[in-house]
Amino acid sequence: MYDLTGFQRDLLYIAADKDEPNGLELKDELEGYYETEIHHGRLYPNLDTLVEKGLIEKGELDKRTNYYQVTQRGQRRSRPVVSGKTNTSHRRSDSPCVVFRLCGRALSVATPWE
Repeated sequence: MYDLTGFQRDLLYIAADKDEPNGLELKDELEGYYETEIHHGRLYPNLDTLVEKGLIEKGELDKRTNYYQVTQRGQRRSRPVVSGKTNTSHRRSDSPCVVFRLCGRALSVATPWE
């Protein structure tokens, strides 16, 4: 993932969570995440880069609309990385918890191990 920009990484994560989204669906999802407008001039060149890197495939729905599908390679690269450390800031009692980073957000999942 080190050869991707943060925006490309987030775009890949969002596309991996959808079933063949079109550009507008990805744009709407990114705008919700970034809380700002994502212009076509930013979105589509980054999608093209992900296609060139073999992380996303582009298909045609009709003459005006493309869909995007994350490849197996893209799926492997979009899996959340599990931190080797436990997060103790939000846990109850002695339950360890795993921290995932997805789209730049930390998500703590408390998981008691017996």
